[in-house]
Amino acid sequence: METTQIRLAERPVGEPDDSTFTTATETLPELEDGQVALAIRYLSLDPYMRGRLSTARSYATPVEIGDVMVGGTVGEVVESRFEGLAPGDFVLSYSGWQTAAVVDGRHVRKLDPSVAPVTTALGVLGMPGFTAYAGLLEIGRPKEGETVVVAAATGPVGSAVGQIARIKGARAVGIAGGPEKVRALTEEFGFDAALDHRAPDFKEQLKAATPDGVDVYFENVGGKVFDAVRRRLNTYARIPVCGLVANYNLTSQPEGPDQLPGFLGQVLTQSLTVRGFIQDEFTRSHGRDFVRDMGEWVRSGQVRYREDVVDGLENAPAAFTGMLRGENFGKLVVRVSH
Repeated sequence: METTQIRLAERPVGEPDDSTFTTATETLPELEDGQVALAIRYLSLDPYMRGRLSTARSYATPVEIGDVMVGGTVGEVVESRFEGLAPGDFVLSYSGWQTAAVVDGRHVRKLDPSVAPVTTALGVLGMPGFTAYAGLLEIGRPKEGETVVVAAATGPVGSAVGQIARIKGARAVGIAGGPEKVRALTEEFGFDAALDHRAPDFKEQLKAATPDGVDVYFENVGGKVFDAVRRRLNTYARIPVCGLVANYNLTSQPEGPDQLPGFLGQVLTQSLTVRGFIQDEFTRSHGRDFVRDMGEWVRSGQVRYREDVVDGLENAPAAFTGMLRGENFGKLVVRVSH
């Protein structure tokens, strides 16, 4: 088998562009005992990948120049020398931006297409859904009647956060960009209120939508949205921080005065809880509960999801850059092959 790969060509300064990635074709090695050969059907594109393009200090090792871009994938087994997996089986793996791969059978998870579409393993029933579940319930801990605010609320993490908050009896306020996304928050995902951060009166809208203040702010954007929301935080508010996508392409400090001293003062005087997290730190404590709860919520329709599917591995770089600008609507997935 041959695999077409998208590799890191050079580290971007600011937004990734055409020079960031390059394409190559490789012949896969022969299978050894315990391995499976996969035809990659779907590739997940996620904001964390921007951090892997940089050598800045992070929780994960950066992608090296010339290496295949990392990413979660759904693959179909085409050959197997691993007991328990046979041709035709679908598996979740971390095979990256390529059309085929040979992997250790111990490092994949078999999927059941009869339970849910296999793409959900990359979204609502996978890493993004677990990020929402564990971050909100372990750090945010919403109580009945409290107000939960989340930005990028039509994305795979944000949409799940709002819906889980409502399941727990809290009030969900979503923030998104553009009328179509804002409308979907209430009509499709069941949020109590939805705001457009691009609106000139966004701060006034936020105040009207949170008359009793904000008890939980699930942070995955940063920037001007965070600046507006933090002024609505109640005493003892909790802020799970899983991402800061507004800052990922910055090449210098934001303009204006340093707001860190003021925010730290707010943390002190309002007894705020601010906790950054990486979702896999909660796998042991919340993994089984997530599989049980989210699986049931999706089956029952209590949690709905949306996917934004792009055809062709060659379109992954452009789709990735667009995602960082907020152009996708739902979980961004590349259909690599049929």
